[in-house]
Amino acid sequence: MRCIDADGKQIGIISLSHARQLAEAAGLDLVEISPNADPPVCRIMDYGRFKYEQEKREKQARHSHSGGKLKEIKFHANVDEHDYQTKLRHLREFIADGHRVKVSLFFRGRENIHQELGFEILNRVLRDCEDVATPDQVPTRMGRALFMMLGPRRGARHAAPTTPSSKPTEPRDPATTDQSTVS
Repeated sequence: MRCIDADGKQIGIISLSHARQLAEAAGLDLVEISPNADPPVCRIMDYGRFKYEQEKREKQARHSHSGGKLKEIKFHANVDEHDYQTKLRHLREFIADGHRVKVSLFFRGRENIHQELGFEILNRVLRDCEDVATPDQVPTRMGRALFMMLGPRRGARHAAPTTPSSKPTEPRDPATTDQSTVS
């Protein structure tokens, strides 16, 4: 079998018993890396450390492969306009960062009678974010709450997190105004 030492240097093709003796002398394990190769490849290494590093790489791959985390924005049926705009700005920032967003709206007390107000707010959120987000789950009712899932729209991930109502208007130059409209 072909053997590689702990430093990554090739020892060469040696017998299994000789490879075991070298591993024992170094106080390490003999690990078969490529059993299907001709001849099979073995490496002298600390197997516990190898396994730990392999699990760490797999965990990192799973973590980076998830495509973003899940964030949540909570509303109430009687949300004020400023609060709405602030939450909408945060929602747009989360979407711009590539996160999925769970939008929830909770009813308190007598608000539960007017569920249509909740659906109106969630539909407004959907309209205000349609340029950067797509609905993964449409607004659905669960008990005393409404839920909706939004995900980033393809191609709009790095869009500027501005709200439609906060777009700056260009100042008009009085010299270039249309004279036909001025009376």
